[in-house]
Amino acid sequence: MTRLPATLRALQYRNFQLFFSGQLISLIGTWMQNLAQAWLVYRLTGSMILLGGISFCSQIPIFLFSPLAGIVADLYSRRRVVIATQTTSMLLALALAALTLTKTVQIWHIFVLSALLGVVNAFDVPARQSFIVDMVGRADLMNAIALNSSMFNASRVVGPAIAGILVAAIGEGWCFFANGVSYIAVIVGLLLMRVEPHQRVTDGSSPMENIIEGFRFVLHNGLSTRC
Repeated sequence: MTRLPATLRALQYRNFQLFFSGQLISLIGTWMQNLAQAWLVYRLTGSMILLGGISFCSQIPIFLFSPLAGIVADLYSRRRVVIATQTTSMLLALALAALTLTKTVQIWHIFVLSALLGVVNAFDVPARQSFIVDMVGRADLMNAIALNSSMFNASRVVGPAIAGILVAAIGEGWCFFANGVSYIAVIVGLLLMRVEPHQRVTDGSSPMENIIEGFRFVLHNGLSTRC
């Protein structure tokens, strides 16, 4: 077996290899959709306020639902949660593609789909990030996080560049369709993984008590940092 450099050692794990390759393709598709959607909104309305409103609709659910999403990531199989969120994201992207390609898309469609995607992302991000430790273990966790960040930033460059070409050549709808198809890579990778059965860990506290304790921790550490 070829020994990987220290900077790539997290890729020695089969599960992380599947996750990394699938997620790279999916993230490129996501950034393609982000640029194409912004252009579509501005083309339909010419309003910078509505363009900002779309971003707000996609982000506010993350703020509202993240505490609950953290509880879900602790109580249920993280792989199954991520499969569910990625599948839902794929369906939302394909719905936007269908509306755009049939030229029936309206601004309220984009608002609704963006808000729904925000809810999905609220549950996806905690489950996906905490799932990394299940793939590589604690010894290589920092390396896996670094590789994940590098992948995110690389896709942030490549995705919009491809989207700019596609939007100019064939329109926004095909960018949305390409994003929907890109989710297949990460879903297949997740299905091919071999993971240990999920074991629910509880300390006897209720979900609400855990959420309150989390806010207390954040407030305490925030105040400590400023002092």
